[in-house]
Amino acid sequence: MKINGNEIRPGNIIEHNGSLWRAVKTNAVKPGKGGAFNQVELKNLRDNTKLNERFRASETVERVRLDQKDYTFLFAEGDMLTLMDSETFEQITVNSELIGEPAVFLQDGMVVTVESFEDEPISATIPEHATFRIVEADAVVKGQTQSSSYKPAVLENGVRILVPPHIESGTRIVINTAESTYLERAKD
Repeated sequence: MKINGNEIRPGNIIEHNGSLWRAVKTNAVKPGKGGAFNQVELKNLRDNTKLNERFRASETVERVRLDQKDYTFLFAEGDMLTLMDSETFEQITVNSELIGEPAVFLQDGMVVTVESFEDEPISATIPEHATFRIVEADAVVKGQTQSSSYKPAVLENGVRILVPPHIESGTRIVINTAESTYLERAKD
């Protein structure tokens, strides 16, 4: 689908210079002299390189629609993740780099959304929130001020995060997988 250069929005996938790019940031610029343009920060979906481009309203670019499909996470072997299609039970193997840093929060049975272009997996995302048990938490220091009240803790998967002082070892918490941050105590 062809769109004008000034219609590119963050999250759009476009075909540019023979590659697939995701628009990360866009900024509409209207200089005093000359025509308006859209300054777009692009990220290559295959090799993660970044590119800043100017697109004028008169230019057209090809907007690409990726196929999205939900898979169930089965297991990881090194950098490779094995996922199962919950409808056909067909298994696929993808590199954990498609998910990026949040891959450390993968749990058995977690839903992974895989985006693919012409049957080639391009990116994958996991749910924004996940529940984990704290296996180790530092003791609260008496007299510690409220402003610096977060303390280090270790999740059951070995990841270290900061939690409020009332969280103790054995507590189940909800975390933000994209930012690796504490959200709330899990409701059991």
